[in-house]
Amino acid sequence: MRFALARNWWSLVIRGFLGILVGIMTFFWPGITLAALVFLFAAYALVDGVVSLVGAVRAVTAHERWGSLLLEGIVGIAAAVITVLWPAITALSLVFVIAAWAIVTGIAEIAAAVRLRRVISGEWLLMLSGIASVIFGVLIAALPVVGALVIALWFGAYALVFGVILVALGFRLRNWGKTLPSGGGIPAPAH
Repeated sequence: MRFALARNWWSLVIRGFLGILVGIMTFFWPGITLAALVFLFAAYALVDGVVSLVGAVRAVTAHERWGSLLLEGIVGIAAAVITVLWPAITALSLVFVIAAWAIVTGIAEIAAAVRLRRVISGEWLLMLSGIASVIFGVLIAALPVVGALVIALWFGAYALVFGVILVALGFRLRNWGKTLPSGGGIPAPAH
C-alpha cells in the first residue's frame, strides 16, 4: 500500500499555489478593504478545507491515518462559513477567527509532521509550515488592534510563506513517491 500523502502530493501543491497567489494579491493591493479581506480569507479557508477533506477521504479509503486532515478540513470550512455568514464582522472578530484557524491548522500540521517523521525524511517542511501557522495565529491574536491594512499584509506574508513551503513539500513527496518500490512497501527513514 503506497503512502497516501505521497500519492496526493498534488493537493499540497494546489494549496501551496493558492497560498502564493493570495499572498501576492495582498501585496499588490495593500489598500484592500476589510470586506474584501473577509471574502478573500473565506475563499482561501474554504478551498484549503475542501482539499484537506478530499485528502482525508482518500486516506480513509487507503486505510491510512486521516484524523489530522479531517480536523484541518472541518476547521477550514467552518472558518469560511462563519466568515461568509457574518460579512459585516468587525476587524477584531476577524482577527480572532483568522488567529484560531491558523493556530489549529498549525497544530494539526505539526502533529502530522511528527507522525511522518517515522516514515520519510523531509517532514520538516510540514513541521515548518505548522510552526509558521501557529506563530502567525499567536501574533495576530496578541495584536488585535492593528489596522486592517496591517492584518492584510500579515495575512499575505503568511499565505506566501505557507504556500511556498507546501509547494516544496508537495514536489518533494512527488519525487519520494516515485522511489517507492513497486510492491508499495515504505522504505526505512533516512538517517
